[in-house]
Amino acid sequence: MSNWGLTKTVHVRAPGKINVFLKVGAVMDDGYHDVATAYQAVSLYEDVFASPASDFSVEFGGHIDTSGLETDGSNLAIRAARLLARKTDYRGGAHLRIEKNVPIAGGMGGGSADAAATLLACDALWGTDVGREELLALSAELGADVPFAFTGGTAIGTGRGDQLSPALAKGQFQWVLVLQEHGLATPEVYRELDRHRERHAQDIFPAQGQPVVETDVLQALRAGDPHMLAESLHNDLQAPSLHLDQSLSAVLEVGEANGALAGIVSGSGPTVAFLAADLDGALELQIALSAARYQVVRVTGPVAGARIVAD
Repeated sequence: MSNWGLTKTVHVRAPGKINVFLKVGAVMDDGYHDVATAYQAVSLYEDVFASPASDFSVEFGGHIDTSGLETDGSNLAIRAARLLARKTDYRGGAHLRIEKNVPIAGGMGGGSADAAATLLACDALWGTDVGREELLALSAELGADVPFAFTGGTAIGTGRGDQLSPALAKGQFQWVLVLQEHGLATPEVYRELDRHRERHAQDIFPAQGQPVVETDVLQALRAGDPHMLAESLHNDLQAPSLHLDQSLSAVLEVGEANGALAGIVSGSGPTVAFLAADLDGALELQIALSAARYQVVRVTGPVAGARIVAD
């Protein structure tokens, strides 16, 4: 066990994600759903700074309002640090400072990115040297999106979304995100999906027990073709998200009227991701959406997962 990190702060950066495809299976006896999703990590990052401490604590910074976030043992980053300490019999603690850029409860996996970054940062800080494979296994114990925040890139997720297999993706995709000042709770969106399916049982096909990612999505990613991908974007959680937050329909209309190839609610929302044909198209769309007084961020994908940053 090395101890090179014990006298310094370790900085790890982890990305948010977009679900370019998300199919949700039928609700199971335990109340959960299996999913089939195509994740893409994008260049909107969480920065975690871990420093030596006798106990576990977390503080937040950045441009996002973090006043509603828990800072006790229920916080996912603290849970990640404690999990690693427990698994490695490490007796100390860590102070975590998190600069948040990924929207909170925005459907982009910001909390999951914090957890993935914390695992890597504390492993380096403490010199526990468990290796990336074991860290990836630990990340699956923390939540469905945490393993992908750890690996990044483009991947297919099945089961709860945590069973990952890499997907080939050529080139870069240009995205413009419209962020909201409020969040949507993922469990409530899933409950609304179940209610939506009950309301429309006569009009829609029954949900699959084990959903799969459709071939045309994989082909579009492999080709690096935004036009093909635009035709393939799909999210089963979009309809319930729009029902819970009806303002999102107007966001989608404005983006698609101003040159977006397609728009999609990211994950459980309420962040809306618009796919552009190229950089020029993304810049024009960013300007148009900003002029409409939306909070807008332009990002690219895919990007790498959690990585140590040499400050």
